[in-house]
This record gives sequence, structure tokens and C-alpha cells, in this order.
Amino acid sequence: MTTTLIFMAVLMIVVAWWLLRQTAGTEPWQESAMGAITGGHGGRSFIQVDRKLGLFVFLAVATSLFSLFISAYMMRMELGDWRPLKDPSLLWWNTGALVLSSVAMQWARNNNKHEQLSRLRYAVLLAGVFAVAFMFGQWQAWKQLNALGLFAYTNPAYAFFYLMTGLHALHLMGGLVVWCLAAVKLLRGVELSKVNLSIELCAVYWHFLLLIWIILFGLLLST
Repeated sequence: MTTTLIFMAVLMIVVAWWLLRQTAGTEPWQESAMGAITGGHGGRSFIQVDRKLGLFVFLAVATSLFSLFISAYMMRMELGDWRPLKDPSLLWWNTGALVLSSVAMQWARNNNKHEQLSRLRYAVLLAGVFAVAFMFGQWQAWKQLNALGLFAYTNPAYAFFYLMTGLHALHLMGGLVVWCLAAVKLLRGVELSKVNLSIELCAVYWHFLLLIWIILFGLLLST
């Protein structure tokens, strides 16, 4: 129990530190000041701050949720009916796809800051392709386990596997909705100012999901 609580505390601290570092460099007060000087963009800056704050709160809640499941996983595996989890080898390829998706999203974020529109479009589309590849790979991993007769009711380890990977996939699906809206706007040739915040928030969200998946994957491999 003590080890579990320590792990949860460390996880919360690491994610909170990372979120603060991601949002600290945006300097919204400068945007607000520029809006006041130019006469009329301050309201948009406040909207941007609200959206960033909303994402920060959502990620804090998601971190708490995943921490609870990780805690329950670690406590449950100490009971006698626990059986080692047979991880599909496909999970390694899926992890690589999610890493590439996060890298592509960071590339899009950098191009967004430098207003490189053509590269931005390519990077955003590439990030989405790798994210969809990850989702497809997770589904295939589920099918592999089902083909082996390993279902959620087979053992608590597999129940947690389906639960945690499914929860992570749902979070990524939500991110893909925002990604899709931003990608459509970019393909239609809208002004960069109308999508730059979406790209910024998507990049932060993608990195968060990658961090959570690495923790989950490491936990699954350890058992």
C-alpha cells in the first residue's frame, strides 16, 4: 500500500510539473497586452486562456483517474488469483506509432510558431495517421488476445488490460476529434490564427497521452 501511494504521488507530481512547463511558455498576458494596444483582440486572448486552463483541468482529472486505476492494478496483482499478463508483441509497434505521432505533433507545433503553413499541414496529417495507426494496432492486440481465448473474465490481469487500454483509447479518440477539426480547417486554407491554438493544445494533449501510455505499458510489462 505504501509503495502504491508513493507511486501515485510521484506520478501526479511528474505530470503536474510537465503540464506547468508546457503552458508556462505561452505567456498569455503578453497576448492580452498586445490586444489592448492594438485595440480589440484582448477578448480573444481571454478565450485562449480559458481554453488552455480548461485543458489543464481536464488533464489533471485524467491524471487522477489513471492514477486510481494504476493503484487498483498494483494492489490487485498482490492477490493469489493473479496470473501474469501475456502482452501481445504488437504493443511494441503500437508504442512506436504513438511516439511518432507525438513527434509529428511537436513538429506541427514548431511549424505553427514559425508560421510554416505547408509543413504545418504535412505534420498535422502525419500525426493523425500515426495516431489512427496506434488505435488500429490496439484493436488488433485485443483481437489477438481474444483469438487466444484471453478475455476480460479470464483473469483480473486481462480485465485491467482491457479496461486501461480502452480508457486510454477513448481519450485519444477525443483528441482525434479536435485534430480532425483543425486538419479540415488547414486543408481548407483558413487563416493560421484560427487554428494555432488548436495545434498548441493538441500537441500538449498528445504528449500527455504518450506519457500515460508509456507508464501503462511499463506497468503491463512488469507483470
